[in-house]
Amino acid sequence: MTKFVKAVLFDLDGTLIDTAADFVRIISKMSSENNWQPPAESDIREQVSAGASAMVQLMLRHNGQMDVSEAELLTFRQQFLDDYEADICVDSCVFPELEEVLTTLEEKGVSWGIVTNKPRYLAEQLLKVMSLDERCAVLVCPEDVSRKKPDPEPMYFALEKLGIPSGAAGSVLYVGDHVRDIEAGNSAGMPTILAAYGYIPPEDQKNLKKWGADYIIDTPMQLNQLLLSSGKFEYL
Repeated sequence: MTKFVKAVLFDLDGTLIDTAADFVRIISKMSSENNWQPPAESDIREQVSAGASAMVQLMLRHNGQMDVSEAELLTFRQQFLDDYEADICVDSCVFPELEEVLTTLEEKGVSWGIVTNKPRYLAEQLLKVMSLDERCAVLVCPEDVSRKKPDPEPMYFALEKLGIPSGAAGSVLYVGDHVRDIEAGNSAGMPTILAAYGYIPPEDQKNLKKWGADYIIDTPMQLNQLLLSSGKFEYL
């Protein structure tokens, strides 16, 4: 049965944009500055969705720095964020197969947007550097709401900004790579697509079906095919 879609919303890191290489670069830089060995790239990628603190803590654990104070941890975290802001897009890119998705949606006059837990000052800068800021119809960040994902409030706020009634949430797809994305989309009444190619730790890979997504996609190309070639969706 074909579903009519008015808009498509994406999570940011690991779903629409592959940002991991820049985080790997920064953790490697910080490790070198402290004469430490950086964690494996694969281990860093798995922590991206958990945020800056998780990546910094991974670096510290990897080098036996288990007794740092809360103040020291915050100092490392701030350095990480400062380094990221200074060079936010050296190696990041839209997953290549998804550029076609964005272009096709735009050609059809269908809005696409982003609902992310990434701080607004970083999300806005990243989108601007990548020339996506004027293409993105709506950007919802934690600062915009009182409760971030997995609460559905950010999803409802995105609908409001798009001019779509909450009762029509079923016509808006949400794509994400974390359980909180699927929970937020489901709670808002949106069909959800789990981007299993994203930054998901191996222990969570075993339980993806339990997250309750309507669709599970293993590669960006499969997401492209689902959105554009499968015949499941028709865009208004």
